[in-house]
Amino acid sequence: MTHEFKDIVYKAKINQQNRLKNILATVVFLEGSSYRKPGVRMLISEDGTMVGAVSGGCVENEVKRRAQSVFVDGKPKVITYDGRYRLGCEGILYILIEPFYISDDFLKTFQSSLDRRDTFKIESYFKKEDEAYGHFGSVFHINTDTNFTFSETFKPKHSETIQRFSQDLKPNLKLLIIGGEHDAVKLCAMASLLGWEVDIITSIKDPKLLSDFPGAKSVTAQTPEIADLKIDTETVVVLMTHNYVLDLKYLIKLEPLHPQYIGIIGSSKRRNQLQNELMNYVSELSETFLERIHSPAGLHIGAITPEEIALSILAEILSVIRKTEVMSLRTFANKMSKEQ
Repeated sequence: MTHEFKDIVYKAKINQQNRLKNILATVVFLEGSSYRKPGVRMLISEDGTMVGAVSGGCVENEVKRRAQSVFVDGKPKVITYDGRYRLGCEGILYILIEPFYISDDFLKTFQSSLDRRDTFKIESYFKKEDEAYGHFGSVFHINTDTNFTFSETFKPKHSETIQRFSQDLKPNLKLLIIGGEHDAVKLCAMASLLGWEVDIITSIKDPKLLSDFPGAKSVTAQTPEIADLKIDTETVVVLMTHNYVLDLKYLIKLEPLHPQYIGIIGSSKRRNQLQNELMNYVSELSETFLERIHSPAGLHIGAITPEEIALSILAEILSVIRKTEVMSLRTFANKMSKEQ
């Protein structure tokens, strides 16, 4: 979510520099089910270009058409889109459409927030009606003291007739890849497509450049002994050194840092050896830390090529951080039908 909003903000600022107005469309409520959930956003520019999406592709043109009045009069409104007979989603989307202006102040604060990897909040005020006009809009909260609106005329007001949709946006998921071989390049490229921040640590014996890893935020050559591992609650790690000793040293380094996920390339036999030896170096090794080690890394999807292996690793990471039982959507749908 955060990387999608970031793309919207940056594109909106470029449009403003080109003297183009912007409108933000946000799904603020859902009755039934839909391809995407409340909190998804789309930027519509005065020249007709769009960034982001609020559904699978069918809704966007309808939102674009009905947003034209907001370009003309600057009045925010709420529209609905009934996808039950057109999308097969069995849901009605309530979409807030509002003028979207990015001030220099906001852009500077937003960029600083991204760099600090803050969690921020967006609150959207709306009425659950179709083609409803009113005192609607969104507020961006950096912390309890700093907030911004995207329209000079909008000031949030609480009333019985106005509803509020609140969303916390966490920092982009950060993937730390330790290793610089061909498979690490593929994993980096695919993770960046998901909007993840990717940092690479390579061996000092074989240092690499940022240009060697398309999509990476940083590439550094370090050793486990001196490596400065910046791990927060939204960080996952994959060890791809293809070196047993290096993997062990990095595991020792990672133990007190508590990343959500640690993936290691290699066999189950190699994993058992690593864990057994790890116990000799870490006196109070917790069961929680061992449970976070996934080796061989990835889901069993029949992956063979480096690209396919990267896909299986990314899928496993998502299942872990979203706390989701892995199954096909068909199986999941059948399971839900039986429970109902």
